[in-house]
Amino acid sequence: MRTQVGIIGAGPAGLMLSHLLHLQGIESIIIECRSREDIEGTIRAGLLEQGTVDLMKATGVADRMMREGHFHEGIELRYNGKGHRINLYELTGGKKVTVYAQHEVIKDLIAARLNAGGEMIFNVGDVSLHDLDTSAPKIRFRKDKDGELQEITCDYIAGCDGFHGPSRPSIPSSIRKEYQKIYPFGWLGILTEAPPSAPELIYAYHERGFALLSTRSPEIQRLYIQVDPNDHISNWSDDRIWEELHARLATRDGWKLIDGPIIQKNIVAMRSFVCDPMQYGRLFLAGDAAHIVPPTGAKGLNLAMADVQVLARALDAFYTSGDAEPLMRYSETCLRRVWKAERFSWYMTSMLHRHHDYTPFEHQIQLAELDYVTSSRAGSTSLAENYVGLPMEWKEKETVATLR
Repeated sequence: MRTQVGIIGAGPAGLMLSHLLHLQGIESIIIECRSREDIEGTIRAGLLEQGTVDLMKATGVADRMMREGHFHEGIELRYNGKGHRINLYELTGGKKVTVYAQHEVIKDLIAARLNAGGEMIFNVGDVSLHDLDTSAPKIRFRKDKDGELQEITCDYIAGCDGFHGPSRPSIPSSIRKEYQKIYPFGWLGILTEAPPSAPELIYAYHERGFALLSTRSPEIQRLYIQVDPNDHISNWSDDRIWEELHARLATRDGWKLIDGPIIQKNIVAMRSFVCDPMQYGRLFLAGDAAHIVPPTGAKGLNLAMADVQVLARALDAFYTSGDAEPLMRYSETCLRRVWKAERFSWYMTSMLHRHHDYTPFEHQIQLAELDYVTSSRAGSTSLAENYVGLPMEWKEKETVATLR
């Protein structure tokens, strides 16, 4: 097989990149180790920055999101039994965030690729990358995991295959530098059949640990509590989970959390991770293959979308005019945004979680930071502009203008 851009991974990064390239007249093939059913059926939360929403609208994949998504103009920070609203819309000049699950984004992008005749190969195995430092890099894989070995010869390869995929390890260790922070806590997340308890997301700091209230639909809600990452979900009965949620989200003004049957629960660890550089030869990393953020700042999917916008524009410049400089600067361009998102995610995580190794002094500093950010317009504005998404390195209209 032969294509211009070989894409490993059919998550948001790989699918959006293929969609953008198609709109620019550039061929691509996506390979994915899982089945389409697995990808579309894996339930994952999703909070979209304004820029991600604008990108989906500009590229024609936003119709269902605009019908079914929840558009939030603010968030609430809750501590000491009192809520404090951060008015995102007012503080950022009219920007919002949209609650729309990641697997729904994936469904929309897969449908768009199929409607355009895009080539996607699911259920592959033994994926390996070759000749990355030549003008004809190759991807080898087995169809249906145990089938015949196949090969795709490409001009470029996009590694959008997540943290555990083969793309990042294909960058020589002598070149690759990795930065990582493992947090001493995890999140226990639940889905519950209940009506919304609040119109917007609530981030709560409490002596017993962090809690987050989010919405999924008018009938399904998503909630999280801070737990030991090494704990086992079997130790958490439904009653124990609701007891913690009620305690951590309680207020002094009589606000009530609405219970319901828990239909899903799991514990996930939390970490921050960055790979530098995000490119080697003709391989370019995007999304979780290059960086991981804790979910507190809601940046994971949005960083993936930012990466592939940079890469799609760079590839368009190369195929349109032969200008390879944007490709050479891909890693540098992306990492500026990545590190700012890492900083914000670390900041939100550090400010809102109970650190059991903190001294009483350090706990008071956390409360002082919460007091500052909720009482100072400058502090609130800084949080708001990071939360809705920092602007790209170029004007959004330039991105839309490249889509032919």
